[in-house]
Amino acid sequence: MATASSTMCTVHKRGNVFVLTLTGEDEHRLNPTLIDSIRSALSEVKSQSSSGTGISALITVAQGRFFTNGFDLAWAQSSGSKTGFMERLSHMVNYFKPLLADLFSLPMPTIAAVTGHAAAAGFILALGHDYVLMRKDKGVLYMSELDIGMTLPDYFAVMFREKVASAAARRDVLLRAAKIRAEEAVKMGIVDSVHDSGEEVVEAAMRLGEQLAVKKWNGEVYGEIRKSLYPGMCKQLGLINRIMAKLMA
Repeated sequence: MATASSTMCTVHKRGNVFVLTLTGEDEHRLNPTLIDSIRSALSEVKSQSSSGTGISALITVAQGRFFTNGFDLAWAQSSGSKTGFMERLSHMVNYFKPLLADLFSLPMPTIAAVTGHAAAAGFILALGHDYVLMRKDKGVLYMSELDIGMTLPDYFAVMFREKVASAAARRDVLLRAAKIRAEEAVKMGIVDSVHDSGEEVVEAAMRLGEQLAVKKWNGEVYGEIRKSLYPGMCKQLGLINRIMAKLMA
């Protein structure tokens, strides 16, 4: 099974585990085209999972040196003016939110297999998964906004408040622009496990995905419980808890 935008990302399934791969050796910059491609892949995963029994799992991984290096600032700059740059940047900030909403709504466990650098919006994409696994020999997590003189979108800040428990960790990531390697990220409560190479990250993600996918959980219930864990983020993304809404109707 492959997505329509197979030149930018692909999806294949092994058992009940879907693997979404950002393809190519580039930085996987999150411009509207790549965002559309990932959303299309997630839609296909959701559709395929609803036709089976039990729960599935999703792993997101990227080829090359980068998980993703954030928004495509070169695309924004190619507008040729400061006004055009800001308009395109604002468009990407707003366009990225539905992708995160798709992840938060997905009726299955999600795992980010971070085998390269994850910066800015790329870091946020990784945090949008239920689990984050990372290689220790290469790659950093990095919120670059302070270093490049850009403010933080509100929903980025909410993501950190709800996903990273330590105030000291949030301070170091956002107010020191620290480049966090895998073992430090585990200590900070950002990453769940560390592995010796990119291949071992993917193998560990597959093992975790397979362990979760054998559960007899209801996928919709799983997704709704996820939403209830992160109410601030769901408010930012315009999501509601559908099960609770039905009970209260």
